[in-house]
Formats: sequence, structure tokens, C-alpha cells
Amino acid sequence: MIKKKSEQETEVRKNMRGAAGEVIIRHYFKPEEMNAKSRLCGELVIPPGAGVGLHEHAGEDEVFIIQSGKGMMTDNGKEFQVEVGDAILTGNGGSHAIRNIGKEDLIVTAVIMQY
Repeated sequence: MIKKKSEQETEVRKNMRGAAGEVIIRHYFKPEEMNAKSRLCGELVIPPGAGVGLHEHAGEDEVFIIQSGKGMMTDNGKEFQVEVGDAILTGNGGSHAIRNIGKEDLIVTAVIMQY
């Protein structure tokens, strides 16, 4: 299946998981379009100062791949800076959060797979 960017659904979430600002989600594919058990397959656009608050992933894994910008990531209680090309895996009951610490949008590919 090929889904052109113009066909991909977008949504805006304010204060996502309790964090500041708004996050734009562009769904590459919705869960009902995929055969694999998933909850999210898309792109997060996080403006400067905005983020996704701390949350847990039980019974699922989430992969973040940083496409653009700089962020501060909290992963299982440890905080570290992330940048283009970094990949983060959180799951098996682990928790994470991310916020944009740069001057440009932080763009993250995010995939949540359930088990």
C-alpha cells in the first residue's frame, strides 16, 4: 500500500500527556489499515518548547527516530539529549517523555507496536 502525504490524516494534540504546547501528529497509517498489532505509525512535529509528557508503555514497544531538530528525552528515569539519526526504544513497562529544546521543530517518526 502506498499512501501519499496528501492522503495522510493529521491531528493536533494540546498538552500531550501533560506536556506544554501542541504536537502535530501525521498518521502514516492508522492502526485499522495495518495487519500488525499497532497503536501509532506516524510523524510527530513538536514545536520549540513543546513536548510529550512522561508516560508508560506496558504491553507495547514505542520506537522514536529523530528526523530533525534537538530534544531532551527522559527514558526510564534517565535524561539525555537526542538529535538527528538517534533511535530510542521504550517498552516492556518502561516510561519516557520528550521535549523540544531547539529553535526549530523537533520531528520524530514514532511507531507503537503491541504484543
